[in-house]
Amino acid sequence: MAQDPIGRQARPKPPSRAQRRRRQWALGIGIVAAAAAVVGYFTYRAVADLPGTLMPDLGNLHIQTPEEPHTPYNSEPPTSGPHLPYLAPWGTHTETITKELQVHNLEDGGVMVQYNCPSACPDVVEKLKAIVQGYPDRVILAPYPGMKTRIALTAWTRIDTFDQVDESRIKGFIKAYRGIDHHKKG
Repeated sequence: MAQDPIGRQARPKPPSRAQRRRRQWALGIGIVAAAAAVVGYFTYRAVADLPGTLMPDLGNLHIQTPEEPHTPYNSEPPTSGPHLPYLAPWGTHTETITKELQVHNLEDGGVMVQYNCPSACPDVVEKLKAIVQGYPDRVILAPYPGMKTRIALTAWTRIDTFDQVDESRIKGFIKAYRGIDHHKKG
């Protein structure tokens, strides 16, 4: 450090106003960048940890009948796309629900739990029914013949398929997607 004429150490010259402003800007930018990195990381983790496979969104066009020509669905069972203007009742069904009706339930925040039992599987159906009965709305259990797996879970743009009843997997899927409305705003 420099000394003054009497031999005392001179005080360092305080930073100028411009230097202080540059330091404040640099600090502010650093804080914003760090915050963005943290938010980005947790957003990525949240999306990466969501159950099921993400399917491309086919939109939410309303059609009047299941027979009306429309874009084919990109998953089996469907996860989005053209659908009827009314809903299937929430709860347990013993008959297959048409694809075009299922999709509207998904758009309204519903989750479909569907099963395929070419030869009867009352044990599987009873286990699934016990799970679904824990939800007063926004969940449907129904048969879906012809699937490649025994069980399929669907929500808007999400599907999970497997062969054995896995209660925690099913409840995790329902918890992640039940109640999320997917009507397009605008």
